[in-house]
Amino acid sequence: MNFSIKKTLQIGLVALLGLTLLPSCKKLFGLSRQEDFEYVPEILDPHINMTARQFLENRSYGATPQDTVFKWMRMGLEYAGVDLAEFEKADRTYIFLHNESIRRVDAAGKVTGGFFFSYPIVQKDANGNPILDAVTGQPKTTPATKWNDYDKETVKNYFLYLIGQGKYNFEDLNNLNKDVVSILPAGSKATKESTLGYINNGNGFDQESKFWLKIKSNNDLGPIVFNDNADDRSAGYIATNGIIHVYGVALAPFRPQ
Repeated sequence: MNFSIKKTLQIGLVALLGLTLLPSCKKLFGLSRQEDFEYVPEILDPHINMTARQFLENRSYGATPQDTVFKWMRMGLEYAGVDLAEFEKADRTYIFLHNESIRRVDAAGKVTGGFFFSYPIVQKDANGNPILDAVTGQPKTTPATKWNDYDKETVKNYFLYLIGQGKYNFEDLNNLNKDVVSILPAGSKATKESTLGYINNGNGFDQESKFWLKIKSNNDLGPIVFNDNADDRSAGYIATNGIIHVYGVALAPFRPQ
């Protein structure tokens, strides 16, 4: 089986299962009339027949207004000044961020998850020094609420790190971590306005500009795992210029040490 369509096949099977259960569901709700239908099996095609840039634009604030799952990703790219032409280049693996990968909010609008929560902003005094907690001795922090809470260079580097050179889909991966070289320049470092600038030995970013991809072998759905700690939300989209994997949780821009 072509593993790049494994997930779409499974979705189709779930849908088929749901249809086959419909008659018994009618009985449960006291509905006696049942109608026959002819099921025509169909394999969902992972080819999206567009570039990664078009996919991003169409699902941010483009062709379908109600489908804005990449809105915050695009806002970050635009804030940092990343040329969207990068998403038109061939032979790449693109890591896309669902809105919840960047910011997850509760009913009151408070940020409770995502990149903004995992890498909060460091509170500083009038002289620009971190304000330390009297008990823990660690800098006090607050979740970010917008991209411009971060330095533009850090945001730019974050998105460059999420573009891999070469195409890596299900058939190219196994249960061992695969090194993927990103287009982020090696040796890039995060600035100190957030906790990202204080971790990974104070570098923030992977100093070899590499990330890991692998398939989680102990799960029948076979999610693609990023940097050993984040399962994909959906994966295996085949764009005309590369492969797209989508994540819905905060992604660390460095490999675990």
